[in-house]
Amino acid sequence: MPLYSYFAKSLKGEEKKGTIEAGDSQHLAAILKEQGFILIKAEPKKEKGEKKAFSLPFLNRGVSLTEKLMFTRNLQVMITSGLSLPKALRILSDQSKSKKFKEVLLKVEEKINKGKNFSDSLEAFPEVFSELFRNMIKVGEETGGLDNVLKILSRQIEKEHELKSKIKGALIYPAVIIFVMITIGVLMLIMVVPTLAKTFEELKIELPLTTRIVMGLGNFLASNWFFCLVGLAVVIFLFMIFIKTKVGKKTVDSIVLKIPVISPLIKKTNSAYTVRTLSSLFSSGVPIVRSLEIVSGTLDNVYYKMAILDAADKVRKGEKLSSALSSYTEIYSSLVLQMIEVGEETGETSGILTKLADFFEEDIANATKNLASIIEPFLMLIIGVIIGFFAVSIVQPMYSMIDAI
Repeated sequence: MPLYSYFAKSLKGEEKKGTIEAGDSQHLAAILKEQGFILIKAEPKKEKGEKKAFSLPFLNRGVSLTEKLMFTRNLQVMITSGLSLPKALRILSDQSKSKKFKEVLLKVEEKINKGKNFSDSLEAFPEVFSELFRNMIKVGEETGGLDNVLKILSRQIEKEHELKSKIKGALIYPAVIIFVMITIGVLMLIMVVPTLAKTFEELKIELPLTTRIVMGLGNFLASNWFFCLVGLAVVIFLFMIFIKTKVGKKTVDSIVLKIPVISPLIKKTNSAYTVRTLSSLFSSGVPIVRSLEIVSGTLDNVYYKMAILDAADKVRKGEKLSSALSSYTEIYSSLVLQMIEVGEETGETSGILTKLADFFEEDIANATKNLASIIEPFLMLIIGVIIGFFAVSIVQPMYSMIDAI
């Protein structure tokens, strides 16, 4: 059996790390469950003789969501057409534009040719194939409906890609405006302000406080621009490390859930991911507790992760999912709870969750369209205030200069 390195938590918050032999991640989760722990993360250890290639984290580009979507779609078509899995993987590896994905697919094909299952072969590449992907493939193999599972996965990845694209598209406009504003402001401070400062000094004009602040900042940036760039890079680097820590991640996730314009979008997005992924897993026949554990791993916000893990434990003890999530109304709306309850009563949970996911994604699409128009007045106000401050600071001494002449 393969060796796994794992990270798990108990309901009391105790953490546990280590390595253990298990048939797969589900078997590992069952072993830890008997010990009173819930599996959070698991990665297969490298096989003997398999060396890990050296790479720098910031240069190690992953496989894009678009690449995975095209792979899943094409693989589903090939499997449905009766093409053998190894041959399909070989063809898809040749078609792949990503060097990393090409290598991964060839290694998966090699493992299958040696007698391993498709899902077991994917376990060696958790950075490329998510736990959701691997578990659904496993269910497809066990039920003999791999082509149907791949079809569900294609829709899941497609919707995820659409959602991320809409959110990124909505944030590009304000990000560009802020970047241009900061760039122009810094260039003015470095190139224009020091020249004006020398003119004012030669004329010995008494400068107001705002002008002295602007002049001081401009002279400082002009003299120490290199150290400022290094300092900014260090601050960004430290911030990136901070948000990777448990405290940092929790702090950032807490803040974004309280920002007026961003908070509703974050809640709708996480709700859409939750119901869409649950729907896909239920459609594939994954048990509800295992589905919830997988969903917790796909969510980015730590508060949503904790809510789903807690719900998984309550469902394991016999509670209904709608009841298990009822204590998290601050992050999951009453609509989500009501629709899940209707699904439980009618036995159509998967279908209802799909419709609910469609509703949230449409709502998010409308919200992202209006996001630019909502943010634009605030940006214009901020830009106006900053320009006004600089204008007054520079123009005011000019009047004194004219009077002196």
